[in-house]
Amino acid sequence: MRRRRAATALLVAAALALTACAGGGREVAPEATSAAAQVPLSEVVAVADPKAHEGPSTAVLADAEIVPVAAAPAQQLPVHVVSHDLDGDVDVTVTDTSRVVAMDLSGSLAATVWGLGFGDRLVGRDISTTFPGAADLPVITSSGHSVNAESIIALAPTLVITDGSIGPLDVVQQLRDVGITVVFVEDTASFEGAVDMARAVAEIFGAPETGELLADRVAAEIADVREQIDRLAPADAGDRLRIVFLYLRGSAGVYYLFGEESGADQLIEALGGTDVAGELGWSGMQPLTDEAMVAADPDLILVMSDGLASVGGVDGLLADKPAIALTTAGQHRRFVDMADGQILSFGPRSADVLDALARAIYASADGASGTAPDAAEPAS
Repeated sequence: MRRRRAATALLVAAALALTACAGGGREVAPEATSAAAQVPLSEVVAVADPKAHEGPSTAVLADAEIVPVAAAPAQQLPVHVVSHDLDGDVDVTVTDTSRVVAMDLSGSLAATVWGLGFGDRLVGRDISTTFPGAADLPVITSSGHSVNAESIIALAPTLVITDGSIGPLDVVQQLRDVGITVVFVEDTASFEGAVDMARAVAEIFGAPETGELLADRVAAEIADVREQIDRLAPADAGDRLRIVFLYLRGSAGVYYLFGEESGADQLIEALGGTDVAGELGWSGMQPLTDEAMVAADPDLILVMSDGLASVGGVDGLLADKPAIALTTAGQHRRFVDMADGQILSFGPRSADVLDALARAIYASADGASGTAPDAAEPAS
């Protein structure tokens, strides 16, 4: 199972590495969620018919800051942990966590370090780590999501934490060769994985009690948001939105459908939608073809904001890919975009990401007012 997850992660990384090649600026979709963001999700008013709703929208985090679960958590070092390297488990002893680089495809590891209360130990960041407090750290990835060993070594870290989703892996191994402690953690692009990551990273820091605090907080926040989304989403399975996630990099000619084990399936399920990729048996990443798009016929398409901008926005995408224009989502121009470093970042902000996406998908234009829908029949 670990090898399968790693293979999927590396395929996704190969596509995401083209991020640096994307041209153009950030396009903000015309219908944002700021109006609905003024009230708790429990008070948001849903559109009358999600399938008939028209126009693009942008999911925006109400607050991108990550609040640590503890200040200056107690540690007990040294600690002996298992590093889940892609070619087998390795016993590692962690003696010093004073200077840390936590790197992965989505920025979730650094976010977890911050959420535990060890953010002051971070000395560098990957390109996906953009939350307040860490955004000014030196970037240790180059050419998209490729690791630059020299830039990491120059920061003199005492500990590197990764999940193997960015590489090349021989470059990561090179860090061990120069005496840096490297620990690989198992990670799944899922909400359960976000909870497990809190415990795993805390163990590396010799602070398991703090890990339990963060794991409990993340799990409780996700459960609460999912309950509110069940109130907004149609109760009847047949009325739920059919959703796909597209990865777009227009300047590089990259168009992919994200399937099972990419994290997109987790998002779609939690948002009360029907994961079309799962329904059709797609896993990992699938090159976008006209046949696949027509077969999927989604009601709504999730995309990364910079990816949408790279294809010229909704108009550019529909012009370049007529098959998308033929789908229900294309005819209704129903696209929801979110910042690249947020939409698939499973970690301490998982609940906030779901909250923002739910508002972009379900909130009416005057979502801060009106009569809330009946919560007696949540989606199952």
